[in-house]
Amino acid sequence: MRGAVLVAVAAAIGNYLQGWDNATIAGAVLYIKREFALESQPAVEGLVVAMSLIGATIITTFSGPVSDLVGRRPMLIASSLLYFAGGLIMLWSPNVYVLLLARLVDGFGVGLAVTLVPVYISETSPPEIRGRLNTLPQFTGSGGMFMSYCMIFAMTLSPSPNWRIMLGVLFVPSLLYLFVTVFYLPESPRWLVSKGRMKEARVVLEMLRGREDVSGEMALLVEGLGTGGDTEIEDYVVGPSEGDAGENEQARDTVTLYGPEQGLSWVAQPVAGGRGSMLGSSLGLQASRHGSMYEQMKDPVVALLGSVHERLPESGGGATGSMRGSTLFPNLGSMLSVNDRPGGSSWDEENVQPGDDDLDEEEEEYLSDDGKDDDDGGGLQAPLLSRQSTDVETKNEPASGQVAMQRHSSIGGGGVETASTMGIGGGWQLAWKWTENVGPDGVKRGAVKRMYLHEESEAAPGGDAGGAGAGDAPSTAYVHAAALVSRSMLYTKDVLIGQSPTEPAFANPPEAVAAAASTGPAWRELLEPGVRHALFCGVTIQILQQFSGINGVLYYTPQILDQAGVSVLLASLGLSGDSTSILISGLTTLLMLPSIGVAMRLMDASGRRALLLWTLPVLVASLAVLVVANVVPMAATAHAALSTGSVIVYFCCFVMGFGPIPNILCAEIFPTRVRGLCIAICSLTFWLGDIAVTYSLPVMLSSVGLAGVFSFYAAVCCVALVFVALKVPETKGLPLEVIIEFFNVGAKAGTLPDEEFH
Repeated sequence: MRGAVLVAVAAAIGNYLQGWDNATIAGAVLYIKREFALESQPAVEGLVVAMSLIGATIITTFSGPVSDLVGRRPMLIASSLLYFAGGLIMLWSPNVYVLLLARLVDGFGVGLAVTLVPVYISETSPPEIRGRLNTLPQFTGSGGMFMSYCMIFAMTLSPSPNWRIMLGVLFVPSLLYLFVTVFYLPESPRWLVSKGRMKEARVVLEMLRGREDVSGEMALLVEGLGTGGDTEIEDYVVGPSEGDAGENEQARDTVTLYGPEQGLSWVAQPVAGGRGSMLGSSLGLQASRHGSMYEQMKDPVVALLGSVHERLPESGGGATGSMRGSTLFPNLGSMLSVNDRPGGSSWDEENVQPGDDDLDEEEEEYLSDDGKDDDDGGGLQAPLLSRQSTDVETKNEPASGQVAMQRHSSIGGGGVETASTMGIGGGWQLAWKWTENVGPDGVKRGAVKRMYLHEESEAAPGGDAGGAGAGDAPSTAYVHAAALVSRSMLYTKDVLIGQSPTEPAFANPPEAVAAAASTGPAWRELLEPGVRHALFCGVTIQILQQFSGINGVLYYTPQILDQAGVSVLLASLGLSGDSTSILISGLTTLLMLPSIGVAMRLMDASGRRALLLWTLPVLVASLAVLVVANVVPMAATAHAALSTGSVIVYFCCFVMGFGPIPNILCAEIFPTRVRGLCIAICSLTFWLGDIAVTYSLPVMLSSVGLAGVFSFYAAVCCVALVFVALKVPETKGLPLEVIIEFFNVGAKAGTLPDEEFH
């Protein structure tokens, strides 16, 4: 995982610069208003501080769609250039108008970094540590604030502090950010796949994962290109097949799952009614309105993902959510080929069926690995679902690569469905199955469906599979598995029975990937039920985060602590008022860093939802104590202790939960093709909320006072707690593509009666 970690650390430098900028303007504005005589022009003074927010808001409007068009990496490079240019202009700034321009340019860089760094880290990180790595921006941002406060505090000790150096020194760390974005950061592999650039995506994934076998994740990225909401939940009881599936009579509706080793396979019997698994039961509970009022009010996505995390196999649970030790899939992460190739031979020209000799140059490039000839051993192994694996032509003799496959299945006739599987992380397996349906025109057609399988529990040995085909194996436990099933993006066309199906998009990207890329992110896709459902969750949690009080507490920390007597104590050490204010802010920021470290440790263990549910009540309690300290008369010592302790607890809990998690969630819950567009909408909400809170503070203070402001923030935190409990799902350890499918299912569950789910 070292490659993914280093890339995340490098990308998070953008948030380090944001934190640095936030702290420097807080200190420099004390001297800016003196030089430009802004004491009598509070509007201009406020504009100097807020111009960065305005720039971030403006650039966020365009950043998402543009990043979907040109890529994540070019936008991060643009962010570093804007930081650099803004720093140089601030270093010069002969008058307040040039300073305003510099702050606007700097705000453009801030907006790009805050919007796209979480997206980039989510798209490059493995699911097991994605939460931990996506907490890095919060850590580096707070670290940047602390380092900047240290620099400003040292400068305030000089007789004549120079605010231009305070602000302009930003260009120095921005050079480091520019260097790593240009020479080190790769493009997001998910974005590359969405544009049909499969070869580049494979190279990036190999670097990020530190291994050469990334075929499974490549397939997952292709399957994640769709945004449709046709996903259904199906339940299976799975066990080892008895001997050769092709030589034993299987039930007509049996699905065959093939293992990574020659001759190893499993058979799966669908469970009638779709209610045997925790997923099906949770979905049914939501539809039938049974259970407690809390269960009825809970969002279907919350219930579904909650059931997944509750029933993780003991050997594979915990922070990683992997399935090591799984009785169903013992070789996690292996590429399980549908072709049982004799001797394990790799894909080569001898495996190509007659009639495929006219492959064009582009197609051959994707059929080979790194462009090497098959003769030198660099050939890509058989495509995920090779041309042979779903060939239903029965009139001709099968090609050599097809013989072994037909030993294990009856795709060529007989009605038994077949599938290939592989581990994709987070306790999930990716599988495909061949289905046959009769259309409205009476013509029988075949299609490939994609399945995300999740092991839930062990069934009784030897027979609870309900005729799954291996009832004579009493020593082996059958496994209950739930599946999210939808149309495959690898195979996009139905075929008539008796005709050869289309080639998989993984082997021939123009088939589906390039077609999807050519359409671009359309606004109409935001109306898809699953995307719309996710947008509601993302936008709402961003609004609640901004109105939870972080800006009010942050901006008024010196005033709060001064009333508590802390500032007076520090001033008695011989520090000026400016130095005391900066030192207090710096010490407060320093206390955040260990708290963020704890959050990084827990983000993939306890999970995002659990952290929010534990920290939000503490935020409410700390704000309530601040209200009491400002309303109830008490001794000076008690007042100082309550106020100081409440501020510290508030900050520490905020950076553990409500600080980083909204951005992490928003980077996880949207489909690849519209992720940039959706994250831009959420980020725009973030910046508009930031501006609204910042400019409403003086009005609220004059009307209801500090105690009234904190009471309002406490009420918002209570609303946020209810919203998280009912609407925010747990996403730890799950592949991004699986999370998206749950939102598709949840949106469907909220609109259809129970009997129409399956």
